[in-house]
Amino acid sequence: MEQGMMLVISGPSGVGKGTLAKRLMEEKGFAFSVSCTTRAPRPMEVEGKDYYFITEEEFARKEKAGEFLETALVHKHHYGTPLAPAREAIVAGRDLLLDIDPQGGMLVMQKVPEAVTVFLLPPSWEELEERLRRRGTESEEQIQRRLHNAKREVDYLPHYRYVLVNDELDSAYETLAAIVTAEKHNTVRYRPEFLKR
Repeated sequence: MEQGMMLVISGPSGVGKGTLAKRLMEEKGFAFSVSCTTRAPRPMEVEGKDYYFITEEEFARKEKAGEFLETALVHKHHYGTPLAPAREAIVAGRDLLLDIDPQGGMLVMQKVPEAVTVFLLPPSWEELEERLRRRGTESEEQIQRRLHNAKREVDYLPHYRYVLVNDELDSAYETLAAIVTAEKHNTVRYRPEFLKR
């Protein structure tokens, strides 16, 4: 295998992207692409592990310098995937996981057409609201904004290669792992020696 897999996981806030991503990294050895964001850290989030928390001014400078693979404005905050570490991981043959919103996912599809894209859905809107409330990290206004945005984000679903309903965690993970296994055998990731003439 010559190059690594870039796996993009998107979906509404609260759908379980982070939980599935963590398990995929632990069990399948994926590296995590740490995004930059202008929002404040949530409780338990660690600088350089969950996100790089930067100012609006620093974000604008990096964006202007072309340092991001993709950027998006989500819930009034900027997010961006640093380009250099993503490129280095893939070229070195490492699998890389991007937990990004659908706006960013669309940009990655344009720039990296061989990226594997998975859109996560909740089993219902009611369950999504309950999950957001259980997190206890957002105000009522923020919860309502995230629910409103979630319904718009689902419009991006047809552009993704796979869709996965995160109803029961173990079942959702098994399906995600099966997608990864199949995609590791995709010819875009192989350059056998006998084909090099």
